[in-house]
Amino acid sequence: MESTLTQPGRRLAKKMLLLQACVVLIMAILMCFIIDIDWGVSALIGGGIFVFSNTAFAVCAFLFSGARSSQKVVASFFGGEVLKIFLTVILFTFVFLYIEVELVPLTLTYLLALGINFLAPVLFINNNK
Repeated sequence: MESTLTQPGRRLAKKMLLLQACVVLIMAILMCFIIDIDWGVSALIGGGIFVFSNTAFAVCAFLFSGARSSQKVVASFFGGEVLKIFLTVILFTFVFLYIEVELVPLTLTYLLALGINFLAPVLFINNNK
Protein backbone atom coordinates (compact mmCIF):
# COMPACT_ATOMS: atom_id res chain seq x y z
CA MET A 1 0.00 0.00 0.00
CA GLU A 2 1.43 3.32 -1.10
CA SER A 3 0.81 6.35 1.06
CA THR A 4 -0.49 9.52 -0.56
CA LEU A 5 2.19 11.44 1.35
CA THR A 6 5.01 9.78 -0.57
CA GLN A 7 3.42 9.75 -4.04
CA PRO A 8 4.74 13.17 -5.17
CA GLY A 9 8.23 12.35 -3.92
CA ARG A 10 8.20 8.96 -5.59
CA ARG A 11 7.06 10.50 -8.88
CA LEU A 12 9.83 13.09 -8.69
CA ALA A 13 12.42 10.41 -7.88
CA LYS A 14 11.26 8.27 -10.83
CA LYS A 15 11.48 11.26 -13.19
CA MET A 16 14.94 12.13 -11.89
CA LEU A 17 16.24 8.56 -12.24
CA LEU A 18 14.79 8.24 -15.74
CA LEU A 19 16.31 11.57 -16.80
CA GLN A 20 19.70 10.62 -15.36
CA ALA A 21 19.67 7.22 -17.04
CA CYS A 22 18.69 8.73 -20.40
CA VAL A 23 21.38 11.42 -20.23
CA VAL A 24 24.03 8.85 -19.28
CA LEU A 25 22.99 6.60 -22.15
CA ILE A 26 22.97 9.47 -24.65
CA MET A 27 26.37 10.64 -23.43
CA ALA A 28 27.81 7.13 -23.75
CA ILE A 29 26.45 6.74 -27.28
CA LEU A 30 27.80 10.14 -28.31
CA MET A 31 31.23 9.30 -26.93
CA CYS A 32 31.20 5.98 -28.80
CA PHE A 33 30.56 7.74 -32.10
CA ILE A 34 32.60 10.90 -31.57
CA ILE A 35 35.72 9.49 -29.88
CA ASP A 36 35.78 5.68 -29.62
CA ILE A 37 34.11 2.68 -28.03
CA ASP A 38 36.35 2.70 -24.94
CA TRP A 39 35.26 6.23 -24.09
CA GLY A 40 31.61 5.24 -24.54
CA VAL A 41 31.94 2.22 -22.27
CA SER A 42 33.80 4.27 -19.65
CA ALA A 43 31.09 6.95 -19.79
CA LEU A 44 28.40 4.31 -19.36
CA ILE A 45 30.22 2.84 -16.37
CA GLY A 46 30.75 6.23 -14.69
CA GLY A 47 27.17 7.35 -15.16
CA GLY A 48 25.88 3.89 -14.30
CA ILE A 49 27.62 4.01 -10.94
CA PHE A 50 25.78 7.21 -10.08
CA VAL A 51 22.38 6.06 -11.37
CA PHE A 52 22.65 2.69 -9.59
CA SER A 53 23.66 4.29 -6.28
CA ASN A 54 20.96 6.94 -6.60
CA THR A 55 18.33 4.25 -7.29
CA ALA A 56 19.33 2.42 -4.12
CA PHE A 57 18.93 5.67 -2.18
CA ALA A 58 15.51 6.39 -3.71
CA VAL A 59 14.24 2.92 -2.81
CA CYS A 60 15.37 3.33 0.81
CA ALA A 61 14.14 6.92 1.13
CA PHE A 62 10.53 6.03 0.34
CA LEU A 63 10.14 2.85 2.38
CA PHE A 64 8.04 4.53 5.09
CA SER A 65 5.67 7.48 5.35
CA GLY A 66 3.35 9.16 7.82
CA ALA A 67 3.62 10.78 11.22
CA ARG A 68 3.45 7.51 13.13
CA SER A 69 6.55 6.22 11.43
CA SER A 70 8.54 9.46 11.42
CA GLN A 71 11.55 7.83 13.09
CA LYS A 72 11.50 5.09 10.45
CA VAL A 73 11.29 7.72 7.71
CA VAL A 74 14.37 9.52 9.02
CA ALA A 75 16.25 6.26 9.61
CA SER A 76 15.47 4.94 6.11
CA PHE A 77 16.46 8.26 4.54
CA PHE A 78 19.84 8.38 6.28
CA GLY A 79 20.33 4.65 5.80
CA GLY A 80 19.70 5.13 2.09
CA GLU A 81 22.25 7.93 1.97
CA VAL A 82 24.85 5.76 3.72
CA LEU A 83 24.08 2.93 1.29
CA LYS A 84 24.43 5.32 -1.65
CA ILE A 85 27.86 6.50 -0.51
CA PHE A 86 28.96 2.94 0.29
CA LEU A 87 27.85 1.64 -3.13
CA THR A 88 29.58 4.54 -4.89
CA VAL A 89 32.87 3.87 -3.12
CA ILE A 90 32.67 0.09 -3.65
CA LEU A 91 31.74 0.40 -7.34
CA PHE A 92 34.47 2.96 -8.10
CA THR A 93 37.00 0.80 -6.25
CA PHE A 94 35.94 -2.27 -8.23
CA VAL A 95 36.11 -0.38 -11.53
CA PHE A 96 39.54 1.10 -10.85
CA LEU A 97 40.97 -2.23 -9.69
CA TYR A 98 39.47 -4.69 -12.16
CA ILE A 99 38.30 -2.86 -15.29
CA GLU A 100 40.43 -0.92 -17.73
CA VAL A 101 38.60 2.38 -18.20
CA GLU A 102 39.30 5.83 -19.54
CA LEU A 103 39.33 8.21 -16.58
CA VAL A 104 38.09 11.36 -18.36
CA PRO A 105 34.73 10.04 -19.68
CA LEU A 106 34.13 8.02 -16.51
CA THR A 107 34.53 11.11 -14.36
CA LEU A 108 32.76 13.52 -16.71
CA THR A 109 29.67 11.37 -17.04
CA TYR A 110 29.54 10.76 -13.28
CA LEU A 111 29.75 14.52 -12.69
CA LEU A 112 27.13 15.18 -15.38
CA ALA A 113 24.71 12.81 -13.65
CA LEU A 114 25.53 14.49 -10.35
CA GLY A 115 24.82 17.89 -11.90
CA ILE A 116 21.45 16.65 -13.14
CA ASN A 117 20.73 15.61 -9.57
CA PHE A 118 21.14 19.25 -8.52
CA LEU A 119 19.38 20.96 -11.43
CA ALA A 120 16.47 18.68 -12.36
CA PRO A 121 14.36 19.20 -9.21
CA VAL A 122 14.10 22.90 -10.03
CA LEU A 123 12.81 22.07 -13.52
CA PHE A 124 10.39 19.39 -12.31
CA ILE A 125 9.01 21.38 -9.39
CA ASN A 126 8.41 24.49 -11.51
CA ASN A 127 6.58 22.40 -14.14
CA ASN A 128 4.02 21.18 -11.57
CA LYS A 129 2.55 24.67 -11.09
